[in-house]
Amino acid sequence: MADTQQNTVPAENTELTEQELTEQHRIRLEKLEELKANGKNPFEITKYDVTDKSENIKNNFEGLEGKTVSIAGRMMNRRIMGKASFVNIRDDIGNIQAYVRRDDIGEELYADFKKWDLGDILGIEGFVFKTKTGEISIHAQKIVLLAKSLHPIPNEYAGFKDMEMRYRQRYVDLLVNPAVKETFVKRSLILREIRNYLDNLGYLEVDTPVLGTLETGAAARPFITHHNTLDIDMYLRIETELHLKRLIVGGFPKVYEVGRIFRNEGMDTSHNPEFTSIEMYQVYSDYVDMMNLIEDMYKTITRKICGSDVITYQGTEINMGAPWERLTMVEAVKKYAGVDYNEWADDEAARACAKEKGVEVPEGKTATKGHVLIAFFEEFVEDKLIQPTIIYDYPVENSPLTKRKPSNPAFTERFEYFIYAREMGNSYSELNDPIDQRDRFVKQVEERRAQGGLNAQVDEDFLTALEYGMAPTGGLGFGLDRLVMLLTDSASIRDVLLFPTMKPLDK
Repeated sequence: MADTQQNTVPAENTELTEQELTEQHRIRLEKLEELKANGKNPFEITKYDVTDKSENIKNNFEGLEGKTVSIAGRMMNRRIMGKASFVNIRDDIGNIQAYVRRDDIGEELYADFKKWDLGDILGIEGFVFKTKTGEISIHAQKIVLLAKSLHPIPNEYAGFKDMEMRYRQRYVDLLVNPAVKETFVKRSLILREIRNYLDNLGYLEVDTPVLGTLETGAAARPFITHHNTLDIDMYLRIETELHLKRLIVGGFPKVYEVGRIFRNEGMDTSHNPEFTSIEMYQVYSDYVDMMNLIEDMYKTITRKICGSDVITYQGTEINMGAPWERLTMVEAVKKYAGVDYNEWADDEAARACAKEKGVEVPEGKTATKGHVLIAFFEEFVEDKLIQPTIIYDYPVENSPLTKRKPSNPAFTERFEYFIYAREMGNSYSELNDPIDQRDRFVKQVEERRAQGGLNAQVDEDFLTALEYGMAPTGGLGFGLDRLVMLLTDSASIRDVLLFPTMKPLDK
């Protein structure tokens, strides 16, 4: 189905077939070849001077009326009425109408203009005026084709609705769906506010290696690559923690990193194999300091980005400004599951309670009271944590890098915080005892190898760093993508990643 000269906007809700798309591509290529043959190749143009943007012209009409401006953008629709036409031009901040008349731009150029297609990038120079219907427009005096679109762009009526194709062709999604662009503008603003917040507290932003030579003992599976010159396998990082702690040892008092992380694991609405984490470490502080920091940071950023403490996420009202509830994991399990950890006499009693309640734990006698507590938390508690909630004091069994509680060594000074039943971040009073850390690393590596991670190793250099002495330190990490999901009311992590991981079409 070729574009027509009289109306290049397809009928409402029209979706082109694959054959029609191929035919339009062929026709547009032929038009490009014709332009080149006539010495009018648009791709030879290297620069165009833009003096104004669409929304700025509309917002400053009184000062610009009758004055000459030049804009550039995509032709999104067009109405040809004999010797004159109206076109809608979309630039990076909005849309504006232009009035193009044959007698103003010349007969030859107007004839060319009628052959141009939706999606073509135009430059238009003319004076600002209002039409009889009151629409602020540009009366074109000069017009130029700056780039040719060789594929038809979905129109505002049919839209671009196939979610998988929107993720694959984000460039088209951004062109057709302005709200998508706003999401990513907001993502950038959120990151800027996070940096401002931490910078104002005296944190230093740093960069640490993405490639490492070790598969560390953490539970996350890494991506493996090979360094040809060194002839060694290398691993994309699954965290930034160990290098940031090395910097604490080296004398930096407060550091943070906005880091790209890679984990060779499953994918769902809140997980992507590569994502952005923000980790921060502060010397002479503990997990309570980190609780106070993250609660205040989220409240500050929410107000600046959303203009209110109360937001709506997927139809649920979330009050970010109210004091966040703080519960130990033991308290949370007792509150939501009706089970009291302190009443379990030993590991066997805990396993018996799990069996009675139908909670799955590792078979045999390997499950400790701590393992059972974690299982109860995951089964009965997590999905209840809709409003911002801090859960703290985790069992040592699942906290290998965390300092034990002096008053109860079975637990660690660790917390996670939850919003909309989703874990948003993780914090520790960091373990700085190199002897204890080695014992935990060794045990973690043994467990990892038993699960198939045969290359799991202890990071000896990190242990050496700890042996030089690391002061008491509070650390915290959270996923930027999940925060952006929350503040943009996005249902899936793919909605807040410009280019989410996708299986190739041929697979």
